[in-house]
Amino acid sequence: MPLTQAESVIKNIIREIGQECAAHGEIVSETLVAFMVKAVVLDPSNGFNIERTLVKSDVQKLVKLCVTRLLDTKNPSLDTIKMQVYFDMNYTSREDFLEEHHRVLESRLSSVSREITDNRASAREELESLYRKIVSYVLLRSGLGSPTDIKIVREATAALQSVFPQTELATFLTLTKKDKERQLKELTMIVTGIRLFNRDCGKGGEGIDDLPAILHEAIPATTQYIDAQLQNAQDQVYRYTAILEKVTKNPLLGKELEQYMLKEALYNMRQYEIFLQIILSDVITCAQEVEMMMKQFAAQLEQLKMTVKSKTAVPTSQVFPIFMALANLWTSFQDETVLISILSNLTTHLEPFLGAHEALFPEKVMQGLLGDVTVKTDANRIEEHMEYRVHLSDFKKLEWFFPETTANFDKLLIQYRGFCGYSFATSDGLLLPGNPAIGILKYKEKYYTFNTRDAAYSFAENPENYIDLIKEKAKKNAELIQLLELHQQFETLIPYSQMRDVDKHYIKPITRSENSTQTDTHILQPTIVRSYEWNEWELRRKAIKLANLRQKITHSVQTDLSHMRRENSSQVYPPKNTGTQSMTEDGSQVPRPQVYISGLRGGRSKVTHGVKVNLTRAVEET
Repeated sequence: MPLTQAESVIKNIIREIGQECAAHGEIVSETLVAFMVKAVVLDPSNGFNIERTLVKSDVQKLVKLCVTRLLDTKNPSLDTIKMQVYFDMNYTSREDFLEEHHRVLESRLSSVSREITDNRASAREELESLYRKIVSYVLLRSGLGSPTDIKIVREATAALQSVFPQTELATFLTLTKKDKERQLKELTMIVTGIRLFNRDCGKGGEGIDDLPAILHEAIPATTQYIDAQLQNAQDQVYRYTAILEKVTKNPLLGKELEQYMLKEALYNMRQYEIFLQIILSDVITCAQEVEMMMKQFAAQLEQLKMTVKSKTAVPTSQVFPIFMALANLWTSFQDETVLISILSNLTTHLEPFLGAHEALFPEKVMQGLLGDVTVKTDANRIEEHMEYRVHLSDFKKLEWFFPETTANFDKLLIQYRGFCGYSFATSDGLLLPGNPAIGILKYKEKYYTFNTRDAAYSFAENPENYIDLIKEKAKKNAELIQLLELHQQFETLIPYSQMRDVDKHYIKPITRSENSTQTDTHILQPTIVRSYEWNEWELRRKAIKLANLRQKITHSVQTDLSHMRRENSSQVYPPKNTGTQSMTEDGSQVPRPQVYISGLRGGRSKVTHGVKVNLTRAVEET
């Protein structure tokens, strides 16, 4: 069957089961119905095969079984499943709680913020209306009083005018939408800090609740209430465990007590105990955060008093950061108040899932079942076998961890929430706390603890056998999947043909680890020549530029920015007119030879007679 078609069939089945339960007066959520469908299909006694396509008769059988189980109001197993579904739907981490709270707050303020950022006021009345909206926004965002109380509005308006007068609205309107939103948040924080400071000085603070004092009272009260509920749950768990331990030793007694559903009641109470411990841990974290914030808040107020001390005017750069720090701390106080309220309500809403205990196990019945049985606490069971530890010499292929030889021993993620897997598998589902001091077994990258050394040795002989037994037991009691954190082991129940189509988001691994490696970015020294240029045309361009520069003359000018600077001068020696003296030239002049030949032109006769005439002057005549 294609995945989309299968999803459609499952949705129709869930819808039909919900309608059947509603017809009998029981309103159930789709999440609870989906969980119950999974529980019925996993139970091998019901005869469903997940590899085979459901026919009409299978669907009718599935609907009938689910409706029957959902209408059984006196079944601790159903109460445990309901408790798990409720807790999963309403509990998340501390960060997610606060993130959701801030998201809801932003969504509520979005309409008011939009009215301010999209405003195009120009007239005087419109600007005044816009300013009043900004004051309302500041009050709503800070949570310090109602915007309908005239005294609170006046005080907030006075604080806002001291940092953002109405004359600044024109500049505000020219900003972009994002800048307007950012400025609104900053103004809210500054006004909040001013009002908190005035409240501390006794000059204001109208409508501001004393959150530190409220938290100082609420946290211990919530802690005491959860401690009391946790103590009652543990007492009941110890009594159930003692009775079941007695039944394990006497099988005949087990047939008589089968009608009381002791194991289902134990699972129900153990799950309630685990949820209370989770909530209590969050409350303790809140207490630690509040204590730290109180010290920081007092220190910021003291610093602000020293800054403002008897001064008529203080630079905004000094006080604004302190105002914003006060606002941030006050917002954290508000977050812790909301978180404590949520955790307290969550604890209160878990109690109705314990109703079957009073009906099935009144005090008279419990006294009769206990008889002469000694009720042991988890701490007593651990102390009994503290000295009996696993010997490493007995195991050559398995790895064991001990407190004194293992770093971060307490942070190891133990399988089955720290319960002994061997006792659970061999005692028909009895939950006994494991003792890490005996030794923690590492098998296939998972860690297991055991109640006794004998249990550890027996489990180590054939771990796969006991793991499979626990898995089969969880199929019969679906609430054990979450109680013992067996989600990862049930991945194989998905048909292999559909494994690649399943979104990994639904397969939640139990363990997560973050690994990182660090490498050098550049092992060798960089040899990059920044002046290198491969482009021939770029080289030509640079050459032409240099050639042009050689023919240019550098000029200097005086500008408005430089005429006030001092003048620098340098002294130089002017060049002197110098010359060199050499010897005079002298020589003798001789006559130039002058010799002429006459008669070369001829005459009347045909024969030419040349006469040589020497006209050179004598040397003595020169």
